[in-house]
Amino acid sequence: MTGTFINVTAIIVGGLLGIFFGARLSDNIKNTVIAGMGIFTAAIGFEMFLKTENPLIVLGALIVGGLLGEWWGLENRVQSLGIWLEKRLTGSSEGSSSRFVRGFLSASLLFCTGPMAVLGSISDGLRGDYLTLSIKSVLDGFISIAFASTMGIGVIFSALPLFAYQGSISLLAAQLNSIISNSMMNEMTATGGILLIGIGISSLLEIKKIRIGSFLPALVVAPLISYILSLLSK
Repeated sequence: MTGTFINVTAIIVGGLLGIFFGARLSDNIKNTVIAGMGIFTAAIGFEMFLKTENPLIVLGALIVGGLLGEWWGLENRVQSLGIWLEKRLTGSSEGSSSRFVRGFLSASLLFCTGPMAVLGSISDGLRGDYLTLSIKSVLDGFISIAFASTMGIGVIFSALPLFAYQGSISLLAAQLNSIISNSMMNEMTATGGILLIGIGISSLLEIKKIRIGSFLPALVVAPLISYILSLLSK
């Protein structure tokens, strides 16, 4: 789990730098940086989506995953965690619309969604190779600086779900490696790309509010559908 520890450290350090230097930046600069990150995030998401071998698998995963996410109330649970953390730190909270919760939710989804988190954690857990997570850590660190300068300390606390998510994958890496094929990974990557596009549109560019957290089960549903289809095609 060395790579995960490096990733967590990068987010914390980047977040602290963003908070410290953020006060010296004008609102126009902060808004422009966040808008740039939103466009970049959407572009990366689109590139990831192009890895799909069957777009219908991604569509099915989003529909099924979204239904499961709403049934389990994942978006509300993540927001509640952010609200609880804010209350513990400040003694009060503005609810799901607060800057703390917005920063926590946006950063958590962005850092945990994507192939580098999965592939890097698997490599780290199987072979102790944390190069992929080290590269991801550099990217996340710079993103944390940009996010924290506008959204505040909530970005730093996104390191908690990231630690749990990537750490769990590393610990289960042997089992995952024997189950997940290249096709399954491609569909998971493509689905993650759609979620990144949603983050860019909803949380960063603020074009339209999308409950991205509710779609997280789609990351599991996509490779599952791919696996079932592979069995049926034999």
